[in-house]
Amino acid sequence: MSDALETTPHGATDAEHDAHGPAGHHGYIGDKQRYLNRLKRIEGQARGIRSMVEDEKYCIDILTQISATTAALESVALGLLEDHLRHCVVDAARQGDEQAEEKIREASAAIARFVR
Repeated sequence: MSDALETTPHGATDAEHDAHGPAGHHGYIGDKQRYLNRLKRIEGQARGIRSMVEDEKYCIDILTQISATTAALESVALGLLEDHLRHCVVDAARQGDEQAEEKIREASAAIARFVR
């Protein structure tokens, strides 16, 4: 087993990703329960879609539910992105070190993935 730090797909180490903000937590932590509740509802929506397919429901009804689930996931993603910008990126920018540039690159990459 290697002693090397694992890196994320964007080149930052796990330690860098785990230590966000002055309190050492991610920006979404204040809304963690809200995000978890929303994700549980989305899980339920996905199970409902599976049931609709199993029960051979009308295609348009299934597509409508898929659209609603996609919109719900996008809403969660936008909230997480906003929290990341307001906390993780702002905190890094205030520190003014090289981590600020990395956080901006990460946010830009996340936005690019999101708008594809």
